[in-house]
Amino acid sequence: MRQFMAIAKALADENRVRAMLLLRSGELCLCQIIEMLALAPSTVSKHMAVLRGAGLVESRKSGRWHYYRLPGDDGPKRVAETVRWLRTCLGKDKQILADSRRLKTVRKMRRGQLCMHYKG
Repeated sequence: MRQFMAIAKALADENRVRAMLLLRSGELCLCQIIEMLALAPSTVSKHMAVLRGAGLVESRKSGRWHYYRLPGDDGPKRVAETVRWLRTCLGKDKQILADSRRLKTVRKMRRGQLCMHYKG
């Protein structure tokens, strides 16, 4: 029951759902997620902590940078099922489609410059 409630809480916020769906295309630096969600760094960090606490995303730190990704194929089956359900429910949502298009641009940005923008 506890795991279910953590996942339900994590999915109860539009920005956390958007962040999860952004990670479908692979690992993202926290600064890239901040850029995509257009929220304060501390707010995005809290959202990602909720997703991580629910076991829906994994994180790693490399130097000063924090990276997030969906668990791999060996991850919990519930994560793959959750992502599949989100895609089914929101695959044609205007915001999700716009995020997918914009993510291509954000991925092309120089990560160092982008991250320095949010750090400094």
